[in-house]
Amino acid sequence: MDNKKLSMFLCRILRHEPEVIGIKIEKYGAWADIDELIKGINAHSKFKIDRALLEQIVREDNKQRYKISDDGKKIRASQGHSIDVIIEMDEKEPPEILYHGTAWHNVDSIIKDGINSGERLYVHLSKDEPTALTVGQRHGKPVILKVRSGEMYRQGYIFYLSENNVWLTKFVPKEFISVN
Repeated sequence: MDNKKLSMFLCRILRHEPEVIGIKIEKYGAWADIDELIKGINAHSKFKIDRALLEQIVREDNKQRYKISDDGKKIRASQGHSIDVIIEMDEKEPPEILYHGTAWHNVDSIIKDGINSGERLYVHLSKDEPTALTVGQRHGKPVILKVRSGEMYRQGYIFYLSENNVWLTKFVPKEFISVN
């Protein structure tokens, strides 16, 4: 079995479409019951999974997308949700510069309107250019945008740092963006 494809499917379920496998995600905390998740994946997809494989995917995920609860009964995606959930995060002061990786075909719109979260709850920003480049490559010919996050923060914009070290904010106005 291809663990990468299974991980992508798991990501889709936990972030965007839990109903595909007949499960619910808790609004507060974005948790899913692990037993229900496994049962749902096995019953409603081409994938077959057990607890050991799920734990292996969580452990080996290079982006640390998933978190298992302290009691071991629940799992969630760390960030990137399009479904209406609330993950408690503390406001953090960002570094002076953060980066946003995207595709060139998005640049004109971003320069005109800023970076919005689209279907996700937050705009995702990276602490370094290599990470932003990797993100941008997923969407087409990549471009890295430089975001003056420190200046934004001093002007009242709120930033969060997810459990897997992705910087999050609701919106990046165009005046804080430059093309790298």
